[in-house]
Amino acid sequence: MIQYRPGEFQRMEQDALEELLRRLRRAADEELMTRFNRVGARVKTDGSMVTEADLAMQGRMQCELAGLFPDYGFLGEEMDPGQRQSQMDRKGAGLWVLDPLDGTSNYVAGIPYFAVSLALVIDRRVVLAVVYDPSRQELFHALAGQGALLNGAPLARHEAPDALRKVIAVVDYKRLPAELARRLAATPPYGSQRSFGSVALDFCWIAAGRGHVYLHGRHNLWDYAAGLTILHEAGGYSSNLEGCQEPALDLQPRSTAAALDAALFAEWCSWLGITVRQA
Repeated sequence: MIQYRPGEFQRMEQDALEELLRRLRRAADEELMTRFNRVGARVKTDGSMVTEADLAMQGRMQCELAGLFPDYGFLGEEMDPGQRQSQMDRKGAGLWVLDPLDGTSNYVAGIPYFAVSLALVIDRRVVLAVVYDPSRQELFHALAGQGALLNGAPLARHEAPDALRKVIAVVDYKRLPAELARRLAATPPYGSQRSFGSVALDFCWIAAGRGHVYLHGRHNLWDYAAGLTILHEAGGYSSNLEGCQEPALDLQPRSTAAALDAALFAEWCSWLGITVRQA
């Protein structure tokens, strides 16, 4: 069995990373795509959906990661809150954070916009981020400080519109403060708006230039840890609605405003009334 020890992500050889990515791709193709349009869902106590596919993918990746990296902890969305907190409190080399199926409601409805999101957190910092869209076979990943890649190639930079009024905005309305949501609906500052339904994939699409500004009022660690890191590694910017650029990585839900382009990010934050505090 191949195994890797703590600290190896700082000096990971390419074959080790490729082995991890290969296993994640294969797991998603076998556990998610084979069940797509074939499973029902139940509603969890928090109102979100869970399917057989979520549980199968989480179990599969937990085993894969334990085999490859036995010293790291594991936190999955489908754990109960007590288990998640126990993993966050765990002392050790690092912690895998997994959303086995980000975009479950899309998955259940037969909409091919969902992803697997995996992040490795060491000392409360994401050092490896992976988001895989098995419908399009697009794998985004980033190592801290080394840029963002799509299917192994650096993400290309796209020329951004020169004003907020010309952009495509990716906005999740239902989790925003009510007054802000009403203001956006009544007097939108952007050219057009989308809401796709997978936080991790949304961040990757902004990183890839498939949208220009982003806003979400409430998402969890497993939703944003990998995708937001990929956006940052692509050169993007973000803040929560309180103006903090680097909120703590913890189990408290957070908001995010983001953009790939610096000028658009500044204009977007100004319109939203966010005073960004420098990290």
